[in-house]
Amino acid sequence: MSKLSTEPYKGVQDFYPEDMKIQNYIFDTWKKVAERFGYEEYSASPLEPTEIYTEKSGEEIVNEQTFTFTDRGGRSVTLRPEMTPTLARMVAARRKSLKFPLRWYSIPNLFRYERPQRGRRREHWQFNADLLGVIGIEGDKEVLSLAYAIMKEFRARDEDFEIRINNSDIDLFREIAPNLVFDPTLLRGQTYYTGMVFEVFDTNKENTRALAGGGRYDNLLEIFGVEPVPAVGFAVGDITMDDFLETHKLLPG
Repeated sequence: MSKLSTEPYKGVQDFYPEDMKIQNYIFDTWKKVAERFGYEEYSASPLEPTEIYTEKSGEEIVNEQTFTFTDRGGRSVTLRPEMTPTLARMVAARRKSLKFPLRWYSIPNLFRYERPQRGRRREHWQFNADLLGVIGIEGDKEVLSLAYAIMKEFRARDEDFEIRINNSDIDLFREIAPNLVFDPTLLRGQTYYTGMVFEVFDTNKENTRALAGGGRYDNLLEIFGVEPVPAVGFAVGDITMDDFLETHKLLPG
């Protein structure tokens, strides 16, 4: 009988104690800053009905980039590739009883069937922060301020990263950070976003991936057929955050 491999499934990671120390440091920092801004934690199962992703992204993307299967009851089920549809479902379910504005955050594990490479695996964890029920620039400013505060909590210097924003009124955001950059080419899928979009980039040439990204998406609840709620938020992944901290020698000893 052949021996079983000790390697984990392709594209996922085992977390030994030394790895858990780093992950817990990243998670604890995310939580500390989010709660300082008044955000409350929520969570949900990683299993979702496939249709909430096909409605948003289309069948082709779901079939090619997600872990989707049919359960024993004949239902199509997907391991969540992102958290926003789950957030929309949860808010839509209690739309009439929730008191807005909502400031919610979560750190779910997400699954995408893609080619593993530096900064990208088939499973990763992601900090998500969403502000629902605030119209206009004040909500945009709050979310940008939260993203900036998280980077500073990790002891990043302003010259270590930049916040690229696609909004012609960028001067209205200058008070938030000295390292804001207007980028009219930044789109992040305009069919989903309805206003300001932004991404946080490492300025080190050895680590050029976006660290975080988000924007305004006021059509968040439309696929569930309930009254819309203005929404703005962003996400940052654990892998890209770890790479940033390692590149800039900011990991705890």
